[in-house]
Amino acid sequence: MTILSVPELTICGIDELQAQSGRRVTHVLSVLDPDYPEIEAFTNYGDHHRTTLRFHDIIAPDPNRLMPQQEHVEAILRFGEEFADSRESGRDAHLLVHCHMGVSRSTAAMLALMALAAPQEEAESLFARLVAVRPQAWPNSRMVTYADELLGRKGALVTALRHHYGRQLVAQPRFSEWMVQLGRGAELDMAVPV
Repeated sequence: MTILSVPELTICGIDELQAQSGRRVTHVLSVLDPDYPEIEAFTNYGDHHRTTLRFHDIIAPDPNRLMPQQEHVEAILRFGEEFADSRESGRDAHLLVHCHMGVSRSTAAMLALMALAAPQEEAESLFARLVAVRPQAWPNSRMVTYADELLGRKGALVTALRHHYGRQLVAQPRFSEWMVQLGRGAELDMAVPV
């Protein structure tokens, strides 16, 4: 099973979805806040398979918000297996993963899908490919931790995530202030300085 042969992988935010409508997207994974309304942009897309998951982009418990859970990442991996099955049938495919901003939940989901599809690929290589698809990637650490466990990566994805955070703090300095504002300072503490 491989995602490498897919003609196109796209990660985006909600405000970018309309611009993707003419690009023959065949599979969509939507990751939204639980109370977010249905997205109208998809009415302009051609025939496609879409899965929607709903949870908040947080890494610590909050009584008013739903944290990513193991079952959410399991659902992402099931989506990936279905995607791989469609590829084996010879269909061309364009995989689009989005969340609200196209930065955290969607990039964590795409990383999980890439790791599922390429079980022998080194974690650092997966992150390099992720950044090639979405340069502003800051994957949700809780989701990556679940993916690491579920895929039997023995901490490799989490270790590579720490290095990725360190590189992103140099490449995208705004993340430092942004993650503090979002209550995700623990991810800044995870970063391995470059």
